[in-house]
Amino acid sequence: MTNTHRGPAAGGSGPGTYYATILRLALPISLQNLIGFTVNFADNIMVGRLGDLAIAGVFIGNQIHAMVMFITSGIGATLVILATQYWGKKDVKSIRSLTAISLWVSLGAGALFTILTAGFPGLIAGLLSNKEDVVQSSVPYLRLIGLSFVFFTVSQVLVASQRSVETVRFGMYIALITLVINVGLNYCLIFGKFGFPALGVVGAALATLISRMVECLAAAWYVFGFDKRIALRPRDLGKPDRFLCFSLLRYGAPVVAGDIVWAVNSFAYTAIVGRFTADIIASFNIAGMMNTLVYIWMSGLAAALGIMTGKLVGGGAPVAEIKIHAVRTQRFFPLVGLATGLFVFVFKDVFISFYNISPQSALTARQLLNVHALTIIGTAYQMPGLGGLVKAGGNISFVFRNDFIFVFLVVIPSSIIAMLLKAPVWAVFLCLKCDQILKCFVALVVINRFRWIKDLTRA
Repeated sequence: MTNTHRGPAAGGSGPGTYYATILRLALPISLQNLIGFTVNFADNIMVGRLGDLAIAGVFIGNQIHAMVMFITSGIGATLVILATQYWGKKDVKSIRSLTAISLWVSLGAGALFTILTAGFPGLIAGLLSNKEDVVQSSVPYLRLIGLSFVFFTVSQVLVASQRSVETVRFGMYIALITLVINVGLNYCLIFGKFGFPALGVVGAALATLISRMVECLAAAWYVFGFDKRIALRPRDLGKPDRFLCFSLLRYGAPVVAGDIVWAVNSFAYTAIVGRFTADIIASFNIAGMMNTLVYIWMSGLAAALGIMTGKLVGGGAPVAEIKIHAVRTQRFFPLVGLATGLFVFVFKDVFISFYNISPQSALTARQLLNVHALTIIGTAYQMPGLGGLVKAGGNISFVFRNDFIFVFLVVIPSSIIAMLLKAPVWAVFLCLKCDQILKCFVALVVINRFRWIKDLTRA
């Protein structure tokens, strides 16, 4: 079904089209991420009213869910990278096959974690905590939450498949369904409202399970029944294309490995911050919350850019046009970073005022947010540049290697040294975020060499 008509992927487009497309694609993706953040935030608030032991039990379950998310996001990201290039070629048949293969892989990963978590919750909890009361609290939560992994992995791949063909609002609508059901059932099942039993932590797990089941059914209902762009049908799930299986494995490995690197970085960040006193940890928590909100916005922009880049490269656009695309990117995103950093700097006190913290914690939080306002500028350049141009343009393994080097040779060592030398808290935070600035120099060189332009399709 490969079509030689390249459409807008290879045609000329002005700067107005570039900016309009970025916003058209980025806003729904960012809203989807924001809704997902709201679901987790609401869960934490409601479970937090049950006491420390309940929070600890749910924390154990969330660590397993985070591992599933890292693997699933890697599969979904690889699907988007490959499928957008085939979308540029108008080769919908290959996109259907890639989606089918990704579904089987993600389903296998979800089933494995479901078996381990739902079948052996005590063993899993015991590996993550040596406190018997925490293990006992987490077992019923793990048993139920584990059943949701299969549904979660399937729905996320279906959302990724739609994103690859520019149906970006689909993921936002699916996330909104999950938000409404999850928060509503949490309120009813945790606290026993509207005639429902008060199940506490078990209620939270049951609410998540039901919302994930509905999310998966809603996604499958649309993709298999109504979507016209990919037109995926159950019969497409059989007889996977060997070449595309190899492509998904070859290019998916560094993407998943990159997610694992960031999981290690997140663990190290938590371990380093955990060495400080409670008031400083509270300040880091505030800075981390702002970082999450900024990341939601930046990742949406980077994902939108990646869709545009993959479509251009796969559609056979002239190198000169792709270079113009890269130049516009390098002009636009630093301005976004400057505006976002200025916003954080000006409104940091307003953000801090939402928290009931000591004056010393507020002072530390201001210092951390000042550092964050600076590093955001770097994030706005290197994150879309390396992810939305280099990775989406075909050089997938470079981003993994770059992240590996910065995390293990720069960020973690420098942060540990700063902490051991008893440097100011803001200096330790700067070390934890220094890669956001340093990667800009790497990105500047790599992007403008244009060796990342690689057609990953059959051609």
